[in-house]
Amino acid sequence: MKRLDHPEKTAEDFLGGIDIQAVTADSQSLDFHKENQALTVQLKEPVQPGESVAIQLEFQLNIPYGSQRISYYKDMINGAHWFPVMSVYDEVKHQWNKAPYSRTFESDYYTSSDFDVQLNIPDKYQVAMPGMITTRDSTEQGRKVVSAVAKNTREFVFFASPNLQVESVTRKGLTVEYYYSNDDPSKKELVDRYINQAFKVIDFYSEKYGKYPYPEFRIVETYVQGVAVEYARLIQMGQIPSGAVPEEDTTFVHEIAHQWFHALIGNNSEIESFLDEGFADFSMVYFAEKQGDKLNGFRSIQFDTAPIDMTIASTNDEAGDLAGLVYYQKGRQAIYQLYRSVGEEKFDELMKTYFKRYVYQNATVEGLLHTIEDVLGKEVRSEMQMALYQPNFVLKQEYQLSQEETAAYVHDILQLQYQTVMSMIPDLPYEVMNRLMEKILQGEKLTIVLSDQVSKLAAKQQENMVHQLTGFLDMSGVKYDVIRDRKELKQKMKKEIGNSNLIVIGNAKSNGLVQALKSSMIDRAKQTGFPWKNTMNEPLAAGAYVIKHPYNQNRLMLHYFWNEDHLSDAAYEPFKLKIQESIGFTNDFYQYNLLDNQGKEKSNKKIANPISSLFAEQ
Repeated sequence: MKRLDHPEKTAEDFLGGIDIQAVTADSQSLDFHKENQALTVQLKEPVQPGESVAIQLEFQLNIPYGSQRISYYKDMINGAHWFPVMSVYDEVKHQWNKAPYSRTFESDYYTSSDFDVQLNIPDKYQVAMPGMITTRDSTEQGRKVVSAVAKNTREFVFFASPNLQVESVTRKGLTVEYYYSNDDPSKKELVDRYINQAFKVIDFYSEKYGKYPYPEFRIVETYVQGVAVEYARLIQMGQIPSGAVPEEDTTFVHEIAHQWFHALIGNNSEIESFLDEGFADFSMVYFAEKQGDKLNGFRSIQFDTAPIDMTIASTNDEAGDLAGLVYYQKGRQAIYQLYRSVGEEKFDELMKTYFKRYVYQNATVEGLLHTIEDVLGKEVRSEMQMALYQPNFVLKQEYQLSQEETAAYVHDILQLQYQTVMSMIPDLPYEVMNRLMEKILQGEKLTIVLSDQVSKLAAKQQENMVHQLTGFLDMSGVKYDVIRDRKELKQKMKKEIGNSNLIVIGNAKSNGLVQALKSSMIDRAKQTGFPWKNTMNEPLAAGAYVIKHPYNQNRLMLHYFWNEDHLSDAAYEPFKLKIQESIGFTNDFYQYNLLDNQGKEKSNKKIANPISSLFAEQ
């Protein structure tokens, strides 16, 4: 949340913090010291083994404006990190963890605790927080006290707003609640689907790892943008758009997986973030695989073959800006290799043992490796240790995708991307260049026809363009045919070409297909407003246009043309770039474009692509 976007706010509005005002025990004031986010309290007497001490903290919380974890924005209060949390004590090193919160990545590190929280709030407010929630009247008019009891809980957060609605469903002793602020009646149907998906995900992880032990799970929609955040017994989502598909929301699944790898099995995510993010991301993919999701299942892990010159077991400071690649991508890949090497049955046995050992506790990488050794043996432990502690980890060759499998996977990804993006404009014309790629990804035929009877330079330019096109098509896993001379063209003119989408390259006067079908092409071009005759006779002109196939209205023809013998040196590279843009799914939807002799676009007809701005150069 930038200050420039809110000129009415002062600098202090964007700042917040906790001011410790007093610390007491048995009504006696205690000395305390604050340094670098660590509060140290000096007791009057040492605590002997078996004894306990109750400490009261009096503090004032200043909630900043924005959309960070502790903040307020519009009608919503985000309440995470809102009170002093007990530091984790290292039993081996005999010292408290005093590390400040990471500036580069999440570094949540807590001991599971029992919480009994009472919030005095205005009557109109709805509050979402972990645990058993009860409400009673306050002694103050217009207010109420909302209480929550949450035992064995890693952290305690709350979200509050006067406009929150809640949908609640209970199945087999588990209640899933979804909090949202939206008056659209259709939103309830979407919320119900998210709740149903939450049950499916929780059931899956309960079966694979260990039973979700709490009686409730909550989902809260807030104003965070482009992210979701995990907490114990609760996850925070952004505003879910009306067209969302819960069954395809992988982020939602990832955040629920954190209930096992963060909330139930904790870890020091300042120095061992792999343990929560790596396992949460693998679990997201594991769930997708078992649901038959061919895009987000195991192939998404196998597709990654690039090494990173860093260890998966890096600390946050070491990982820096590469934290996502290191912990999520490579972390889940190392776990997948372990899964493949021992098989699903033994892997699930390992995870259930790991869960039993560390539920409500804090795990370590060493503890994980020790569990692997106990369940699967020393050799498996040694392989996992190498995967985590040696840089440049790459999935073993036998677990990677083959060249054919890679092409098939890219094909499936692109097919979904094109369908998704093009469906964003319901009245999008049929004749747009990008649609040709969408059609051949669905299995329709494609034929590329080159102009013949051209100079050596023109032939060389054409071949370079074909190489560029076929490289992309090969990567996309689609089939095509290339015709370079009129004899072959004549043989295939009726049957093959009549049922195929077409990409035509070169001067119209030198292309046998164009010459044969020119009158029909002119009629088709009128439907899109492309001035075919005038353009093809314009000196130095070049560009591209798309029309319906001259004698098959269910197919498309895309013509990349120039009116001279060949393209000028200045126009050649821009023209090739336009070819790439014309069939991609991230650019605008072109019906035609014209370039001058310098390769600059001088006119076009296009429809705006809703996502094109996301890929524009800054």
